[in-house]
This record gives sequence, C-alpha cells and structure tokens, in this order.
Amino acid sequence: MNIKKSITSVSIVVISALIIYGLIMVRQIFSDNTKFEATEVYVYIPTDSDYEAVKQIVAPYVNDMDRFDAVANKKKYPNNVKPGKFLFKKGMNSNELINALRINNEVKLSFNNQERLEDFAGRIGSEIEADSVSLLAAFKDTTFLKENGFNEENVLTMFIPNTYELYWNTTATKFRDKMIKEYRNFWNEERVAKAKSQGLTPTEATILASIVHKESVKKDERPRIAGVYLNRLHKGILLQADPTVIYAVKKKSNDFKQVIKRVLNKDLQVASPYNTYYSAGLPPGPIAMPDITAIEAVLNPEKHNYIYFCASVTRFGYHDFAVTQAEHEQNAKKYYNWINSQGVKR
Repeated sequence: MNIKKSITSVSIVVISALIIYGLIMVRQIFSDNTKFEATEVYVYIPTDSDYEAVKQIVAPYVNDMDRFDAVANKKKYPNNVKPGKFLFKKGMNSNELINALRINNEVKLSFNNQERLEDFAGRIGSEIEADSVSLLAAFKDTTFLKENGFNEENVLTMFIPNTYELYWNTTATKFRDKMIKEYRNFWNEERVAKAKSQGLTPTEATILASIVHKESVKKDERPRIAGVYLNRLHKGILLQADPTVIYAVKKKSNDFKQVIKRVLNKDLQVASPYNTYYSAGLPPGPIAMPDITAIEAVLNPEKHNYIYFCASVTRFGYHDFAVTQAEHEQNAKKYYNWINSQGVKR
C-alpha cells in the first residue's frame, strides 16, 4: 500500500509539474507580449542583421523579451532572420510576433515633380533601405547608362511618376532595374510612334514634357502649351520657356532651394544649355520630373497656330495665347502691370 501511495504521490507531483510547465509555456507563447500604445507599428530589419540585432530593434515594442526569446528559439527563428518591413499589432503574443517577422510587407512608393536626380535619390532613400548614395551610384552607372541610351543629364527621364509596390529592403540596383522595366512598359509602340510623329524620341518628349509640366498646373491646358512649344521647335524658333531660365539660374548657383517667382532680364542672358532664351532647341535634360499628363500632352498636343503665351491676369493659373508678337506683347504688358502691382521683385 505504501508503495502504491508513493507512486500515486509521485504521479500527482509529475502531473502537476507538467500542468504548471504547460501553463507557463501557454503564457510564454499565447499571452499578450506587446507594449506599444498604437494599434500597429512597423519594424524594419536591415539586411545582414543577426538575431541579436533583431532583439535590439524589437525590444521597444516587446513587453517581455525572455518570453519572446524562448518562443523565437523554439521556432528556430534565430537561424532564419529575414530583412524587411514587418507589421506588429497591439496585443500580439510571442508566437504571433515571431510569425510577423517572417512576413515581409511591401512599401507603397509614390514620387513626382523631382527637380534633380539627387533630389529623387533622396526621396527614394527615405522610403527604402538603400540610401541616396547607393541609389545615385546605381542611376549613374556608366554601363547601365550606355546600355539603355541615357546619360547623366537625361537619366531622370527614365523614371515614370506613379505609385509602385516593392519591398523595403530592395537594393539600389534592383530598384533601378525595376524602374527601367516600368519605363519600357510605359513607352510602348503606340507612345513611341506618337513621339516620332512629333520628331521626338521618348527622352526628348519627356524633356519637353518637363517644361510643359512646369509651365502649368492646369492639366486641361497642357496640350495647348505643348502645341506652342512643338510649333516653335518645328519652325526653328527659340523655345524661350521661363521655367528653363529658372532652372538654369538655380543650376548655375547650385541653389535649388531658392524660390524665383519672377524672371529678370539679366536671367535671360545666363549662358546655359538649359536656358532656352540662350540656347536653341531642347535642354540636354529635364528641368523636373514631369507627370504622366504632361507627357501625354506632348504626345497628344492641341493643333493650333499659337507661337506665344503669357500668364493670364483674369484666369489665374491659365494663360493667354497669341499667334503674332504684337498680340503677345499686349498680353505680356497686362501681366507685367499686374505683377508690378503685386510688388513681386524676384
């Protein structure tokens, strides 16, 4: 009897211990283990991070790192760390947190209206792991430029403004390669043919579109403005586009943060291939990243005989167009009188 009692007592102890151990494991695995107030947070694990680095990154969001560590080891996560952007939701347990670190979330990346390649690299570098330095190096890679028909002056035309989905840990080279693929998809046979009918290559069409883009925010007016510049190009007349003058002034001073609301006569004399009052034809590169509506305006311009246009003082944001210089001078006088009345000096 004593032996039976002893066996029973031992069994009870063992079972109790197992129950307690099971409860501990359940608590470790399935109880809430977050300590942030927001509904959800994203954590970013850089490329080549090891498990120790991951623990430092997630520690501000995890309530009990011992519980997290125990579950991570049971699920063999330390040997399978992946870089990327990962979503933690408030109330997740340790098991769910480890599972979340295995699901890389894509980044929705939008861009437009970047003036320079450097600005663009900075914009992208703020959204993905690759920094602006590595991005610029990838964009300016001489082999890549030569193989794809670009140079450092015009490679900005390769990037089509839109919203793209990609992983946060996308490398600079992979981002660039994705963009050239998107460029080729955009410039299909129909668009290439439309550009050719205007006497332009896709790169030249985009450069002109950058001027149209800067001239007007009114998308419905852009085809008419594109028609003016195409008329001037076809007639061999200087484009004389004020936005190119502003770009030339900024480039010469290497100050792209300055705000220029008024082009002065001295600005028209700036010796630059970007100044279309000074240099004939198109600039060697875009003066900004045109959006798709500006590119489409160049490919589908309004047919007319206008050679001139000037900002309207009665329809703000729009322009007054003219066929003759005399008409244009009348429109320009109205604008100069108005801008003087506003006290705009620069």
